[in-house]
Amino acid sequence: MNLKGRSFLTLKDFTPEEINYFLELAAKLKADKKKGITHNTLAGKNIALIFEKPSTRTRCSFTVGCVDEGAHPEYLGKGDIQLGKKESVEDTARVLGRMFDGIEFRGFKQEHVEKLAKYSKVPVWNGLTDTYHPTQILADLLTMEEHFGRLKGLNFVYVGDGRNNMGNSLMIGCSKVGVNITILAPKSLWPEEALVNECKEYAQTSNATVTISDDVEAVKGADVIYTDVWCSMGEEDKAAERVALLKPYQVNKELMNKTGKKETIFMHCLPAVKGNEVTEEVFEEHADVVFDEAENRMHTIKAIMVATLGNKELI
Repeated sequence: MNLKGRSFLTLKDFTPEEINYFLELAAKLKADKKKGITHNTLAGKNIALIFEKPSTRTRCSFTVGCVDEGAHPEYLGKGDIQLGKKESVEDTARVLGRMFDGIEFRGFKQEHVEKLAKYSKVPVWNGLTDTYHPTQILADLLTMEEHFGRLKGLNFVYVGDGRNNMGNSLMIGCSKVGVNITILAPKSLWPEEALVNECKEYAQTSNATVTISDDVEAVKGADVIYTDVWCSMGEEDKAAERVALLKPYQVNKELMNKTGKKETIFMHCLPAVKGNEVTEEVFEEHADVVFDEAENRMHTIKAIMVATLGNKELI
């Protein structure tokens, strides 16, 4: 499948077949890395890594992925360049596009990553914005596929802040590949209706369902319970309000038992605030899955770079 030159800004832009291609490629790259095999598909490439927001998994995944495949990663923190301050995003994009072969952006505005893609003329990859977090979703889907041997027909419940970048992106990714997704959140934190309707259209094609609920009984039958921090980066001033609002939606043993399935797994995109969105007990019981998920950030991000910028086809 030829995805060369494509940017990776949101999973809205990719067909179910293309998403599954990324997952298949990531699985191959993961298996090869375990055997000590790398492919040098990014030899001679220079990659700009723009970080307005700090990161552990995203930064390390892009860095290791670049090095494994022969590219040079250049970290550009918020104090290193003038993006959107003394220099417009458009002009920064045109400069970086002349010097780099690909650009990763992790920051606040989705508009910024879209402008980088439009004006740089090189592949741009969204490492996270306030609206979407698509690289995380590929890692989540790969982890689920590894654990259950399939994606289609799984029942997935996201619990917590339903209108943040993770709620948005999980709804898009799951509905595209045939996973039944429920967003479980208080009504004030439900995702935007327009996006819900869009995902319901994807779900019609994939024979999945999209459900929005504020009733914790909605976890019944779930194969996966997933949560995220209650306050996203930049929302720290709302911490007390969020804790009060979301306390009934904490993922604890009682909530896990409501699924009625012993096989239900817990997932978290990390970092986790144990004692808030998830108890230490549940987190540690499912830690192997959570850290498989964290490792899979590296393999799926590598797959994105190889698929869109690599110099040879691996599958």
